[in-house]
Amino acid sequence: MQIFSTYEHSCYLELAITALEQIGIGKAQILAVPLNNRVEERRLFDTLHRADGISLFDKGAAIGTAFSVIGGSVGFILEWGPILWALIGAASGFILGFLIDYFIIKVIRKKKRQIKGKKSEVVLVINCTKNQVEKVEKILWENLALGVAKVEG
Repeated sequence: MQIFSTYEHSCYLELAITALEQIGIGKAQILAVPLNNRVEERRLFDTLHRADGISLFDKGAAIGTAFSVIGGSVGFILEWGPILWALIGAASGFILGFLIDYFIIKVIRKKKRQIKGKKSEVVLVINCTKNQVEKVEKILWENLALGVAKVEG
């Protein structure tokens, strides 16, 4: 049987490997593979097939709507009329909202780009017999594995 588990790179991983060796699983039956974490910069604009949940459109649409209403109301007094001033207000509000979102994403959130919560950094693969499976699983969970799976093979 093969048992797969994921870990953060910590001393608990080393403790789990040591405990596995103590119950009779040899070093040749244990494989620890470190994962490469994503270093690619996020894209600002989403495509039809890939979206990351960050939108530069929301604040622009809201501020553009507000400026459009204000521009239309004030446009009754001004020379060009309410329609042109509403369009000018909508365009300027959208650009202002877009720039605010762009600044927040590029400058403020760039410092907080790490994934929240725990992330898998190492995959541990253990080859063992069927009568060792419960002991191995118990050891992995006791040593703070993020996930455990078993495959018969």
